[in-house]
Amino acid sequence: MDETKTKNTKRIFCGVAVGAANSLFGGGGGMLAVPLLCKTGYEEKAAHATAILVILPVSLFSFLLYFFRGLYDFSVLIPTALGVTAGGFLGAKLLGKMPTKTVNLTFALLQAAAGAFLFFS
Repeated sequence: MDETKTKNTKRIFCGVAVGAANSLFGGGGGMLAVPLLCKTGYEEKAAHATAILVILPVSLFSFLLYFFRGLYDFSVLIPTALGVTAGGFLGAKLLGKMPTKTVNLTFALLQAAAGAFLFFS
């Protein structure tokens, strides 16, 4: 199997894991996507940016499945979307300016904090 096919096969399996995590937990696929994309050859910052790209269709598809089951609350849409948009803009600006080591450390600390929160709550 040539190198491109091998990388694409790995990326498909990574995509399955990311999609399952995102759908099952209502998010978090990006947290899984970044290290998996790095393992398949992406540079760290490119992996963070690409994770956003691949999460969009997964999130939309997952939402549609939840929508048809009546599992949603539109009352949070506008205020949360405003915050997410502002945070996304700020984060994209910062990603381009921050050193890779700082991005890695911040990402790892965020994952650890999220895990600790879930574990102790």
